Amino acid sequence: MKSSAVTNGASTDIASAKHDNDTGHLELPREKLLSFYRTMLLSRRLDDKELQLKNQSLSYFQISGAGHEAIQVAAGLALRPGLDWVFPYYRDRALCLTLGITPSDMLLNAVGSKDDPNSGGRQMPTHWSSPELRIVSSSSCCTTQCLHAVGAAEASDLLRNLAVSDSSISKQLDEVVLVTLGDGQTSGGEFWESLNTASTRRLPIVYLVEDNGYAISVPVEFQTPGGDIAGLVESFPSLKVIRVDGTDGIKSMSAMNEAVAHARKRSGPALVRAQVTRPYSHSMSDDESTYKTAAEREAESLQDPLRRFSEFLRTERYATDEDLDAIASDVDQIVQEATDLAVSAPKPDASTAALYVYSPTVDPASSTFEAEPTTDGHPETMVSAINQTLFDEMAHDPRIVVFGEDVADASRAEILNEVKGKGGVFRATLGLQREYGRNRVFNSPLAEANIVGRAIGMALRGLKPVVEIQFFDYIWPAMMQIRDELTMLRYRSNNAYSCPVVIRAPIGGYLRGGSLYHSQSGESIFAHCPGLRIAFPSTASDAAGLLRTAIRCDDPVLFLEHKHLYRQTYNKDIYPGSDYTLPFSRSVVRREGTDLTIITWGALVQRTLQAAERASQDGLDVQVIDLRTIAPYDWEGIRRAVQETNRVVIAHEDQITCGFGGEIAARIADELFDQLDAPVKRVGALDCPVAYSPVLEEAILPQASDILDTILEVANY
Repeated sequence: MKSSAVTNGASTDIASAKHDNDTGHLELPREKLLSFYRTMLLSRRLDDKELQLKNQSLSYFQISGAGHEAIQVAAGLALRPGLDWVFPYYRDRALCLTLGITPSDMLLNAVGSKDDPNSGGRQMPTHWSSPELRIVSSSSCCTTQCLHAVGAAEASDLLRNLAVSDSSISKQLDEVVLVTLGDGQTSGGEFWESLNTASTRRLPIVYLVEDNGYAISVPVEFQTPGGDIAGLVESFPSLKVIRVDGTDGIKSMSAMNEAVAHARKRSGPALVRAQVTRPYSHSMSDDESTYKTAAEREAESLQDPLRRFSEFLRTERYATDEDLDAIASDVDQIVQEATDLAVSAPKPDASTAALYVYSPTVDPASSTFEAEPTTDGHPETMVSAINQTLFDEMAHDPRIVVFGEDVADASRAEILNEVKGKGGVFRATLGLQREYGRNRVFNSPLAEANIVGRAIGMALRGLKPVVEIQFFDYIWPAMMQIRDELTMLRYRSNNAYSCPVVIRAPIGGYLRGGSLYHSQSGESIFAHCPGLRIAFPSTASDAAGLLRTAIRCDDPVLFLEHKHLYRQTYNKDIYPGSDYTLPFSRSVVRREGTDLTIITWGALVQRTLQAAERASQDGLDVQVIDLRTIAPYDWEGIRRAVQETNRVVIAHEDQITCGFGGEIAARIADELFDQLDAPVKRVGALDCPVAYSPVLEEAILPQASDILDTILEVANY
């Protein structure tokens, strides 16, 4: 028996490898090659076992990593498990086995067991997770993980520079981040957004594109110009691009070692395009024979990495047929033992279904966040209170980083002495960069998914990102990051990972000239995202207290700041102090009344107060309640108000159809119907965009006169 020569790279994890001084090649001992094959075979047999379990109705879904095993084992061997970070995708079985996920872990995941260490039965098979191994819980979305990897890579240096003591900081100064994806996923915009930042910031990321030639049924040449993603990205500065036959184990080790070494030296990111095969259909619900010819499938089978590697071992006399049979027998026994464990493992208790949607330990609605405001000082505007809160919280918590479009004073820090500084289009972040430096306050590209996706990667590493979406109207490109990643990470990882990001978003209309794309509301859409907290203050003091609570809680928060309220005089308050927090789900009575209750929030609070004052001229005593937070909202406060006045109007700026007022009205009708003396009425915007002309804007958005008309209608019912 002999050793194998691996060129163009050096393994960082194969301790017993040595260099041949004559050839410059890396020699791998026989036992390492056999171990390589064994992991590949174990991965394939686990795929087959999961298919069998599905056919026996013991599992409920299966997606295979067959054909990808060689490049995946090579990638795992190039990394340092538990030190380097890994953002896998759903085919990465062999990679995760190499890093330390066990066959039992995988099959417990497949059967949806309570004991599944990946998700506790929450996430579908082949989506693995291990904080100990730094394998981050993956979703089924395509490409979103690329931006998380960017954020995690940025966090490596940020955490170290911020002198934060955190378990997520590696003792090694050269950790790398691996992110994997299929060829079809490179069509997604977030792949390109991530490359933009990775290249610009020269981040230590390795992209592994596992190109099996198909995105389900769509051939790669119909997805990617020229059919080769490597050719398209070669012009990115500092990006090392490597092409490799990913079915060849030896070449795969060389390629992955070279890519990881490049990133580890902080030379910039690397991308490996590995051409692999897909001998099984895309998933158990797909049939590739409907779009692949028999000849194509036969040609693919000849490139099967298991077949090629076993032939290599025999041809080069590393193993006999008896050796390979012994490995297969051992693998089959391991798979059977894991199967026996999995099928007998307990299922989750139904009572735990909603567990870990939110943090089980930090409740922003709890009395923990009750505090008394200071009463010294001069009244400040809402935007000033927000700015001061950010200043104070950044001093309080060195983990906080602030970024978004135009939030820095100046991207070119060397000119700060010559310019006033930008500090956001509404100047809510003015001066933060001057005070806390460009490492903690910086501008992002003009890409909202980039902002939120990177924040997710930073947050799961222990940072506290407070990011800004410049206008609520432009939050939609980040919607998949918010709905499918930010709000689901804790739940799908069974509380192993959390993502306490704060997203600040200026919202709403009533600004002349705002028009269609600077006047939108839509808080109800985000209230439909389990796992997300939503605050919507109407005064300066509330903005300070709720923002501080949002930052100090352990859940993702959407913090909505109404643009019209930023610099009004009627909602000014004395700054409540650097430790003032305000619990969520605590509404406030802005006006006492006994005849009728109006429930409102945001910019409608002031218009509602005006309408209530006019109604008093007709002898009506109207109570006005400001909800202050949408998720959670203060149901007990609403209940008390309905029981006191028995008549209710709900006023909000958003459109009537599917506005959040509909949720409140439905719940009042469901639970408090016997307390009502009149139907619940809603006031809101017309079901159309907010137009540019002031005449049209006034007709579209709810005015005090609209609220007054509804008050009179309900009062006279």
